[in-house]
Amino acid sequence: MTSSSLIIANYNWPQALECCLLSVMKQHQLPSEVIIADDGSGPETKIVIERFRQQFPIPIKHIWHPDEGFRLGMIRNKAMAAASGEYLVQVDSDIILHPFFIYDHLQAARLHHFIGGSRVLLNQALSEKILGAKNTDISIYEKGVKNKLNGLRAPSLARIIEFFKKEKGLYNMRGCNMSFWKKDILAVNGYNENITGWGREDTELAIRFYNKGYKRRYFKLQGIAYHLFHQEADRSGLLLNDEILKSTKANNLTYCENGINKYL
Repeated sequence: MTSSSLIIANYNWPQALECCLLSVMKQHQLPSEVIIADDGSGPETKIVIERFRQQFPIPIKHIWHPDEGFRLGMIRNKAMAAASGEYLVQVDSDIILHPFFIYDHLQAARLHHFIGGSRVLLNQALSEKILGAKNTDISIYEKGVKNKLNGLRAPSLARIIEFFKKEKGLYNMRGCNMSFWKKDILAVNGYNENITGWGREDTELAIRFYNKGYKRRYFKLQGIAYHLFHQEADRSGLLLNDEILKSTKANNLTYCENGINKYL
């Protein structure tokens, strides 16, 4: 059995984190541990985590740093450095996990391969209903599910499709449904912490994976993740982040200087 760490990126939304953790408890195959990568949340989040620790069947680690703006890459690096698992699965706290989410990621895991999955979008009304009832049993046929095809699960069919369709490029690369081997993420030095503010940190990482010779697995029809509605984040830093991304492409970089190594 491969040891695995589920890393949940979180910022100041304890209600969503609670539902995310409830969905983790319903997993057909549990990870070895859960790590909350907390980008500076307030005391309410800590209260939620401590309450879950009392009932959780696996260890929960809370990796926190002060709120000094959007530093998602940095807190993910700190969480990955603290991870004991050989394989890392990462989501955001606004994600509700399908009961076979962890199982699907581990079944698809291959050395020197990474996974970038998709998500099922939930509208505001359904998201508020889920948060209020704390009910993580979601059907794609419910009113309020936007892209139902992303909620279909057929992993055996996905394996057949993969023979004919290799996943390439950066399409649908989102850190809210992603996984890789810890030794592989260390080889490219984790997330580039020069990228701050919303956007491009996952894409830039994927480019370095490709440059390193790693491949992306086809991951439709499996690893289903339901995304709770929220207002979009401030995107004012995208221009600078795009320049970093362009430099990674142009220079065929496999390693970022400002990455995870300083936490090891």
